[in-house]
Amino acid sequence: MNRNDWWRGGVIYQVYPRSFFDSNGDGVGDLLGVVEKIDYIASLNVDAIWLSPFFTSPMKDFGYDVSDYRGVDPLFGTLEDFKQVIAAAHARGIRILIDQVLNHSSDQHAWFKESRSSRDNPKADWYVWADAKDDGTVPNNWLSVFGGPAWTWDSRRKQYYLHNFLSSQPDLNFHCEAVQQQLLEDMEFWLQLGVDGFRLDAANFYFHDRELRNNPPNHEIREGSIGVRVDNPYAFQQHIHDKTQPENLGFLRRIRQLLERYPGSATVAEIGCDHSLRTMASYTGGSDALHMAYSFDLLTEQCSPEFLRRTIDSVERELADGWPCWSIGNHDVVRVMSRWALGEPDHMRGRLFMAMLLSMRGSVCLYQGEELGLDEADLSFEQLVDPYGIRFWPEFKGRDGCRTPMPWHDQDQHGGFSREQPWLPLADKHLPLSVAAQEPNADSMLNTYRRFVAWRQDQPMLTDGSMHTLHHDEALLVYERRLGDQTWVCLFNLGDSARHFDLGASVQALDAPSASAVFDGQCVHLPANGFGFARRLA
Repeated sequence: MNRNDWWRGGVIYQVYPRSFFDSNGDGVGDLLGVVEKIDYIASLNVDAIWLSPFFTSPMKDFGYDVSDYRGVDPLFGTLEDFKQVIAAAHARGIRILIDQVLNHSSDQHAWFKESRSSRDNPKADWYVWADAKDDGTVPNNWLSVFGGPAWTWDSRRKQYYLHNFLSSQPDLNFHCEAVQQQLLEDMEFWLQLGVDGFRLDAANFYFHDRELRNNPPNHEIREGSIGVRVDNPYAFQQHIHDKTQPENLGFLRRIRQLLERYPGSATVAEIGCDHSLRTMASYTGGSDALHMAYSFDLLTEQCSPEFLRRTIDSVERELADGWPCWSIGNHDVVRVMSRWALGEPDHMRGRLFMAMLLSMRGSVCLYQGEELGLDEADLSFEQLVDPYGIRFWPEFKGRDGCRTPMPWHDQDQHGGFSREQPWLPLADKHLPLSVAAQEPNADSMLNTYRRFVAWRQDQPMLTDGSMHTLHHDEALLVYERRLGDQTWVCLFNLGDSARHFDLGASVQALDAPSASAVFDGQCVHLPANGFGFARRLA
């Protein structure tokens, strides 16, 4: 806890409180559930916990619609319960990062209620309001991420308000100085309580184009560009006016100035835009903006060696002195064991993803359940609660499948998550993968994760070394890490058959947890879904 730069190479474990552990038997996970399972988190050898929102909220978007930035929703507990989370984590050398949903509030927030009441109240310009066109239609062509126009008519003000997400999530107006100042004060409230930093939701959405200019069409989508969902018209535009505005960087610098007053605190930003790597570089470069950021580059269905090599090379080229935070899963995307393992709980492939993620240059976010090898839960339409999934069913099934409860044991249908029916059903196929089932097996996915994270923390090469790719083909991905006069080679076989590879020089195998590569002089044998690490010999 004494290293102020812990975040450089740190491993952050994302807890989605609703689905982690229910301590009071109401079917919903809560803050005291995190306290009760804190020793489990500590056993993963992670540096920090990222807590998804627990703030006061009507829960239209399950906490990402905040109605009080300083309050704890009774569903999750009390402010005293949150203080217990901080105390329990800090006692075990674990830091706490909390989600900050600054781009928008709930329409139930007192600020919005006042703002919509008239055009001349003290908070009239705290949200983004615009007059209708002469024919009554919306001010421009901007679209909501969740489908349809990004504007909703308000009969009180007789104007439209902007919402990049649900209509119940009106966008705050960051062109208003009072809004910026208020949000910074609310963030400092949590820093004074002892939090160690923030995950910034939708960090490039804060500012909008003052002139409300139309976005141009995205012609690439008409050509069926790879990896882009075409069931949502949001992809039909180039989002150059509704987000990622140049003024954004100024506010992010103000956040960094705030955190500088709390040594050891850090920010990790979520970046979602067409040129995410360039944005990450500008947001994390130097020492006056954000500490680190992650994009959606590895949260897609693509996982070929060529795609991974291209992504790594782009990050290394674009970020310069910026700092990446890698992630292959979170609460918004299909679980990686379904996206990249073809829907089968193949733990050999899961170990491969683990080793790759934890050996790349940068920090790492792990999503709860990845360490168990959980895949996506299969839910019927009737079981969905996510408004995003309900809107786009059946082509897109939403985010509920990655948010189902953690299985702690396999002794009942609720998997030890709750004594009552959970808010989402626990998948039957997850019960054999429960924590209790994996604990006694030294070679389980869970115990492999524990060993590998601990091994990573003992290797300065993996936290501090440079990185560049050496080779890729239809099955192999090979990259080097360098630090001082040492060079490591990291090899991953994503193919379904064994491969041999000539490294061109002699190497010495490294004893990495679950590594399966066999090195012989300058040659390496990699079984299907195998990986290995070696030190180059002078």
